[in-house]
Amino acid sequence: MKKYLALVLLLASYHLTADTKYVPAVANSTLPTPQQVLGFNVGQWHARHDQIQRYFELLAQQSGRAQLEVIGYSHEQRPLLQLVISSEQNLQRLEQIRQQHLAAARQGKERAADAPVIIWLGYSVHGNEPSGANAALLVAQYLAAANTDEVRTWLDNAVILLQPVLNPDGHDRFALWANMHKGAAPVADQQHREHNEPWPNGRPNHYWFDLNRDWLLLQHPESRARIAQYQQWLPNVVGDYHEMGTNSSYFFQPGIPSRNYPLTPKRNFELTSAIAQFHAVAFDQQGQLYYTKESFDDFYVGKGSTYPDVQGSVGILFEQASSRGHLQDSINGPLSFAATVQNQLTASLSTIRGAVAKRTELLSYQQEFYRSALQQAKASRVKGYMLTESADSSRLAALLDLLQRHHVEVYQLNRDWQDDNNSYPAASSYYVPLQQPQYRLIKAMFSTEKNFNDNTFYDVSAWTLPYAFNIAFTPLNREPAASALTDSWPQPVRAAQLSKGAYAYAFNWQDQQAPLLLQALLEEKLVVRAAMNDVVAQTANGQVSLQRGAMLIAAGLQTEADWFSRLQRLQQRFNLPVFAINSGLAASGSDLGSHQFAPVHLPQVLLIAGPGVSSTEAGEVWYNLERLAGVSPSMAEPGRLTKLDLSRYSHIILPDGNYSSWHDAETAALKSWAERGGVLWGHKRGAAWLAKSGLLSAGVWQGDEMTSLIPSDNLSYEDKELLAGKQRIAGAIYQAELDLSHPLTFGLTRDTLPVFKNSTLLLQPANQPFINVALYSRTPQLAGYTAAEYVPRISQSAVLLAHNIGKGRVIAMTDNPVFRGYFYGSSRLLVNALYLGRNFNSVADAD
Repeated sequence: MKKYLALVLLLASYHLTADTKYVPAVANSTLPTPQQVLGFNVGQWHARHDQIQRYFELLAQQSGRAQLEVIGYSHEQRPLLQLVISSEQNLQRLEQIRQQHLAAARQGKERAADAPVIIWLGYSVHGNEPSGANAALLVAQYLAAANTDEVRTWLDNAVILLQPVLNPDGHDRFALWANMHKGAAPVADQQHREHNEPWPNGRPNHYWFDLNRDWLLLQHPESRARIAQYQQWLPNVVGDYHEMGTNSSYFFQPGIPSRNYPLTPKRNFELTSAIAQFHAVAFDQQGQLYYTKESFDDFYVGKGSTYPDVQGSVGILFEQASSRGHLQDSINGPLSFAATVQNQLTASLSTIRGAVAKRTELLSYQQEFYRSALQQAKASRVKGYMLTESADSSRLAALLDLLQRHHVEVYQLNRDWQDDNNSYPAASSYYVPLQQPQYRLIKAMFSTEKNFNDNTFYDVSAWTLPYAFNIAFTPLNREPAASALTDSWPQPVRAAQLSKGAYAYAFNWQDQQAPLLLQALLEEKLVVRAAMNDVVAQTANGQVSLQRGAMLIAAGLQTEADWFSRLQRLQQRFNLPVFAINSGLAASGSDLGSHQFAPVHLPQVLLIAGPGVSSTEAGEVWYNLERLAGVSPSMAEPGRLTKLDLSRYSHIILPDGNYSSWHDAETAALKSWAERGGVLWGHKRGAAWLAKSGLLSAGVWQGDEMTSLIPSDNLSYEDKELLAGKQRIAGAIYQAELDLSHPLTFGLTRDTLPVFKNSTLLLQPANQPFINVALYSRTPQLAGYTAAEYVPRISQSAVLLAHNIGKGRVIAMTDNPVFRGYFYGSSRLLVNALYLGRNFNSVADAD
């Protein structure tokens, strides 16, 4: 306790103000201080990512206690940093420590008595929560410079992985905003421009994604780099440092006890509570307000504080009240940026102190976690999951890659296998056994639970990975023989080089790469037709089946002199089978010159993105159009619509948002544009606005119409949160039934499709034929919680509607087809709208 009080006094001696010194008197004065490198005191300005990087570089160069690694790059090519801090002796045998740590944890090998605890400190995954990133400067300085007995004990007994800025693109977006509005004297007024960022603000990454929801999904380079390090090190404690509303105080876990993920062992919560005692002592000594157990859940395993919990680590969420600038009024008085940094520094050091004090318990817990996982897997009735997909190897490969990045063992069948009435072909079937260290994580990835002890969620309640990728999966009660499995997967076969001189060339539409190949062909000015029906065509090697949506490149239609060399080059680039057809006469189905082969045009896309629109959902559309179709859309704010030359665009997309600022002028502009041949897409509130404006002939159930389905009588005040939880669909997965003959579903091979629902908005199905492209199933709920009162209404609703509007088309979807970037299955509906959106004819009756 004396050592602890000495440290408190030491830290108190350098409060983060412009006129005090940061470096403790006992520190190694030869090492650079943040002030010397930045040119200002921490907390005086918002440090940019490059400034933080420069300080870490100099510190690592001059300190024997620190090693700096660049573990990846953000979308905007900012380096992702990891500073490894420990004693000089530990750093000299760092790789040995890492390997021994993993062997002891996951393989159950004997652990050395002096094995260090692995501590992970991750800061500012949300860019406009900068106190963590700025505190990281002081944490690194203190650990590298201080020569107290306590710090030396920490470094002897711990390896600390410090990632200062988990979202450098968003961090710099916010730092620029805050710094550009800093006056000679800070302005604390909450209405001041500094405290009210413009759309999309600094929270998300380059593509406006929330990276704290991407730990499991790994759709971005920042997350993939982070998880690669996590799996290489398997830390015992993970500190996840955030900010919350200005009028709050300081939160650290444990959170709401009833909202923990069910697969997390009870011992995890006990250790979280034990470490919380160290935070409490630290904040008590400084007279700082804090609280626990009343906010935030620990349920969605794709968040930074929960992902570790299903892998033997103890994830701890920290939330600091945000100054959102340099100084802001709050109910607790003026809150300075410097004070927020100080609190994150305090919590960082208390995390290290608690983890080192509980070192043996944490290391033992991690070993027991994996030992018990194998025991539970052995006792489980379900032995594993079989994944099968024969039509789209690219989509299957994307899911398999994701599993392997999380160190999940996956095996391919090397011969066909039969289980009960199910047959699994070797070439397209992969087995995920539960009998492996990642047992709990796999159970979470494949979970289809619908009800939980507490059905109130801070985030989503379902994230089932095979559903998102639209990959068929089956829980198995018996395993294939070991001889039927291999972990040495064959390399993808290179597509055969195309021979010149064919009558036409064609490729099928099922593979995830097909839209990318089509887009590249259109950009190269090749003329392409889409098959509206199944066709059997003649090739030199016999007949080939072309399914609905197959793309045809007829030699007689091409206008570019070197069109074949362009086709040949792009086919090799995307490595898709392209068939050389030697006759326009089909063996069955339409001949190649038929009107059943419809023209396909290069899409010119306008994405409505700006104030009023959900930046997250707009970013998801942007990112998925680029990644899955190769289309970079134009983007414009809703307020500029009537000022734009809409004739430039073939498609306009309205993502979820509040379009109440649009009135008659905007409606008239969109109607005129669509009637001349444009394709208008809207989802969620974008779809609701289309219906309200009369551009979409559909009714909508939303708001009071939905919440009235849930009884609210005879409730006491304490039931208020419970009622709100029932009235909300936080995030669940539902099943849609598809009309596979409709062009918007081409490429999808099963007549059911999982879709993600996180709102109560519903489109009413059309009474006229040919407009309902997809409806919810009679028993639609696949995974995640939804109040029982809502499910019957959902089963009566439409997922996707589409009809003519003059020469154009309007398409509306109840849900977001590209949720969090990983719903590859339903994303095909949006992609099809780009290339096949004009190739249907469904007339809606006038009211």
